[in-house]
Amino acid sequence: MHRPIYRFRDENGVWHFTNIRSDMRYRLYIKTDRVKGKQYIKNYDTIIHKAAKQFSVETNLIKAVIMAESSFDPNAVSESGAQGLMQLMPTTAADMSVDNPFNPEENIFGGTRYLGLLLKKFKQDKRLAIAAYNVGPKVVANHNSVPPIPKTRRFVEKVMKYYMEFREKGN
Repeated sequence: MHRPIYRFRDENGVWHFTNIRSDMRYRLYIKTDRVKGKQYIKNYDTIIHKAAKQFSVETNLIKAVIMAESSFDPNAVSESGAQGLMQLMPTTAADMSVDNPFNPEENIFGGTRYLGLLLKKFKQDKRLAIAAYNVGPKVVANHNSVPPIPKTRRFVEKVMKYYMEFREKGN
């Protein structure tokens, strides 16, 4: 698989290039062909099923979170610094024992473990757990509902839409 190339120019005018956007200063320089979502789902299906079983989380919910977070791109990095398939923030990755968030297996296991903990905390309420995955469990607990944050509400709706699609298709 070919990866995109990122670059940035430092304060001395020196260009730096990488295929893993590990620093927010990097910007996309060369885009490569990406594998389509369905192929990624097939590529990671075994890992997703193992993580689902280990942490008692539905496979379709894991897939929905991955689709909403990264579109199954293992090298995704958000503007806020979230990394990998399930877009783990560095502190969450560390809390979930993920050493390399760009490693699909580590990322899926870490993200699923976190999602499982959130489902337990919010008594299996998927919407609250997904909101907490996005904005943090304290904010959701303080509101005792999906908080009135437009970005979080859109995220919950997006994940639930993908979840229902995966359930209907049996993917």
